[in-house]
Amino acid sequence: QVQLVESGGGLVQAGDSLRLSCAPSGPTFNDYAMGWFRQAPGKVREFVAAIRDSGSTYYTESMKGRFTISRDNAKNTVYLQMNSLKPEDTAVYYCALCKEPWRRSAYSSTSYDYWGQGTQVTVSS
Repeated sequence: QVQLVESGGGLVQAGDSLRLSCAPSGPTFNDYAMGWFRQAPGKVREFVAAIRDSGSTYYTESMKGRFTISRDNAKNTVYLQMNSLKPEDTAVYYCALCKEPWRRSAYSSTSYDYWGQGTQVTVSS
């Protein structure tokens, strides 16, 4: 069973940066994609960014430029660098793994097979 463990969340002030990490453990797959989603209180879960094994990246347009997704295949870890954080970025951030990115949309939560438990990011004004 694949397990995803997120880390790096916390309480920061507006304008600060955070880097989230996610390390999958368990069975591995060829050419899988890793994604980040977030869910604020009372809102639906929304796509943030994703990255394929090839390095191809996908972003929600409004976050592109402030957020950067990357992966270190040697460490089997994916990162989400978040800069210039705003209070509206406050949410629980989830890491997810998609086994078949070549035939599923990276932007849809239903494309992902495994999810982490989430890490809280709180941005104060």
